[in-house]
Amino acid sequence: MGAKQKEKNFMVQGSILAIAGVITKIIGAVYRIPLMNIVGDEGMGYYSVAFSIYTVALTLTSYSLPLAVSKLVSARIAVGQYRNAYKVLKGAFAFALLSGGLVALIIFFGAEFIASDIMSMDMSVYALRILAPCILVVALLGVLRGFFQGNGSMVPTAVSQILEQIVNAVASVAGAYLLLQVGLDLAKSSKNQSFGPAYAAAGGTVGTIAGAFFALLFIALLAWAYLKVFRRKMRRDKSRRKESYQQVYKVLFITIVPVILSATVSNISDFVDNALFSNIMAAQGYKKTEYASLLGILSGQYATMINVPLSVATALGASLIPSLVATVQTGSRKQIHQKITSVVRFNMCIAIPCAVGFLVLARPILDLLFFTQDNGTAARMLQIGAISVVFFCLSTVTTSVLQGLDDMISPVKNSAIALGIHVVSLLLMMVVFEWNIYAVVLSKIVFSGALCILNAHTLRGRISYIQEQKLTFMIPTAASAVMGVVTLVVHLLFELFAGEHVATIIAIPAAVFAYAAALVLFGGVTKEEVLDMPKGATLVNICQKLHLFRGE
Repeated sequence: MGAKQKEKNFMVQGSILAIAGVITKIIGAVYRIPLMNIVGDEGMGYYSVAFSIYTVALTLTSYSLPLAVSKLVSARIAVGQYRNAYKVLKGAFAFALLSGGLVALIIFFGAEFIASDIMSMDMSVYALRILAPCILVVALLGVLRGFFQGNGSMVPTAVSQILEQIVNAVASVAGAYLLLQVGLDLAKSSKNQSFGPAYAAAGGTVGTIAGAFFALLFIALLAWAYLKVFRRKMRRDKSRRKESYQQVYKVLFITIVPVILSATVSNISDFVDNALFSNIMAAQGYKKTEYASLLGILSGQYATMINVPLSVATALGASLIPSLVATVQTGSRKQIHQKITSVVRFNMCIAIPCAVGFLVLARPILDLLFFTQDNGTAARMLQIGAISVVFFCLSTVTTSVLQGLDDMISPVKNSAIALGIHVVSLLLMMVVFEWNIYAVVLSKIVFSGALCILNAHTLRGRISYIQEQKLTFMIPTAASAVMGVVTLVVHLLFELFAGEHVATIIAIPAAVFAYAAALVLFGGVTKEEVLDMPKGATLVNICQKLHLFRGE
């Protein structure tokens, strides 16, 4: 396979994960509408607190596993060491069982202490206890996803993610509705009205474990079938280097621990935000139901929207690592630079217009999706936090790049420094300026922006990499500005005659078309790059008819 074909395959695999990520986020946004209707803002507050703790637990056990397994498996497959790659798989399974099982038990039995004494949100204990067993399931799922990614196939991960989210959506809504009734009955007898939202939040987490279990079952069946093919490759393995399980566990530990530390520092920010916000709001005299509702808006409307473009960056980062590891093993520095440039460019071509879209259409999009909610606060949060989409997407990919270059320590240091700046800024904005929930949104911009700067500095020092500016940032920004103007005009015109919801539905595809046309017209994408896309020949033909390519 030639270098160009490999590069194309890498982008295709990355696109598969990115598309799956967007589909799962769309499903997530859709099912959150009935879920929020059932649970309410207060219930979503308990839900978000439980999830922030659950996310930290996942980070400590399974977040690093797909990345670590794919990295180690791809490095061995690149040099034909199939037996050693299989040992990595078995060693990772043992780690997942031990770490996932242990942390699940700690969270389950310590749920009351964590919810009450650490988070000042005692009613989130029910949701937290339901989430605890899911930690083990997701750890095992992460190993199998990493194994397939290390073999260069993102399809099993993509399909399992979509399956997981579909089951999650159905079971979450059903669980929230059923447990809400139980909670309301208990509220009447105990005269504590918070039991209704708390039990509904717990029901909403039922879908998380159901979805993860079905995804694990699906990918385990695929792995069982694929291992027959993989064992044939193992029998043809002529490599003399045979790693012992002791060596495998050592290299797993060396790879996993820095990734865990890096991911923990990055993902713990939500946990820190929730803990600081709840405790400071309580100290400032706010009622528990008030700050629980604000956290519900943050995790419900705001985070759901922000996570859609971020899922693309996460998918690109996951697909980049095995490809980058193989390039480091066999390629030149120039090839490494080209690979990083292409993935960052692709990432920014999506992140920048999404940020502008949120800035321009925040309220209409939220009113379309969350039509039973008062979206005023959520819309202001989304407009304020729009720029964080660009910073989070960029920092996610650059962190993956450093890990793919076998620099596992720098992301930890960078994330720790960014988290420190984040905490100081959050405390300042909440205690001194009393900016309430908007302080959390602004501090996330500070965190992601600081991490981008630190990662860029590290990449420059490590491999002399300096990010290209014009094609990566300037042209997508200019095209996004054109898109923003077109979107506003289209939305205003159709709102006069057809109403806000219809105007939003029409304005979104108009925005996509305007951005794509402006991007090509400004030279942000070449004819050759368009040809490499799905249906590339058709797209080139359309662009030529519209005279969008320069010099034609």
